[in-house]
Amino acid sequence: MTSLSASLVRGALLSPLKRAGRPDAALPPDRPTRPATPVAPGPLAAYGRICGFTESGALPLTYPHVLAFPDTMRLMTGRAFPLPVLGLVHTWIEIAPHRPVEPTEPLELTVYAQELNPHRRGTEVTMTTEARVAGELVWESRSGYLSRHAPRRPEPNPASTPSTAEAGANLPTATASTAGRPAAASPEELPARAEWSLPGDLGRRYGAVSGDRNPIHLYPLTARLFGFPRAIAHGMWTAARCLAETRDPAAVRTVRIDFRAPVLLPATVTYAADAAGDAFALRGPGDRVHLVGAVTRKG
Repeated sequence: MTSLSASLVRGALLSPLKRAGRPDAALPPDRPTRPATPVAPGPLAAYGRICGFTESGALPLTYPHVLAFPDTMRLMTGRAFPLPVLGLVHTWIEIAPHRPVEPTEPLELTVYAQELNPHRRGTEVTMTTEARVAGELVWESRSGYLSRHAPRRPEPNPASTPSTAEAGANLPTATASTAGRPAAASPEELPARAEWSLPGDLGRRYGAVSGDRNPIHLYPLTARLFGFPRAIAHGMWTAARCLAETRDPAAVRTVRIDFRAPVLLPATVTYAADAAGDAFALRGPGDRVHLVGAVTRKG
């Protein structure tokens, strides 16, 4: 936590010196790696409680992301990272758990910046996290973080393809894992399964557990500095809380979650999902969609 706080301070000091809006900027080549270490039971239990995970033995699907976050922050707050870290917004995440990981297994974690892409609201960076046990890749994820600014107008290029984040702004109706199946219900059509009341201090409580103390999550005043009227819930808390409802997490092959709209705290939100729980959404009043997600399963 101390090193993560130091990263946030360094990022705050360096952010005014960085200019966003250059998708062709060089990314740092560093790949920080946390040596293989068993998971501390106390922080794991606290994380499980605040996110709603049961004590099933294996690590929650989202937990390696939390463990690697200090190294992710050190990379994103370094001088070589081209985007200002203050105000970065988590826009999407893809998770591939290759097998369940037990807390007693020494977990090696590596993070790196994969690519920059133009976004309709600025510039987005893709960060990758890999988890290994005795050299075996057991879990990996890719995340998009958006630096908001007036986008540059790209030159027309018919051969170009949309960025991963832009392509994922709406969940695809057909992918390698869903081709040939009926299109999934829209987020607004998914049946409600639960209603959750989120307190105003949720961002501070989750930040104490995860170490992510981005100012946009802490207090109304600090959130307003970045254009939000109130503190917003962490995207990774909303993702984890939804995935805590997933049946048989050991059978999950991939997860894709897109963060559509911030959850202003305090709030009352509705968790909605299909019968299998593999397509889900988090909705607010008036069926405003905060998050959409899809799970594919092994076999």
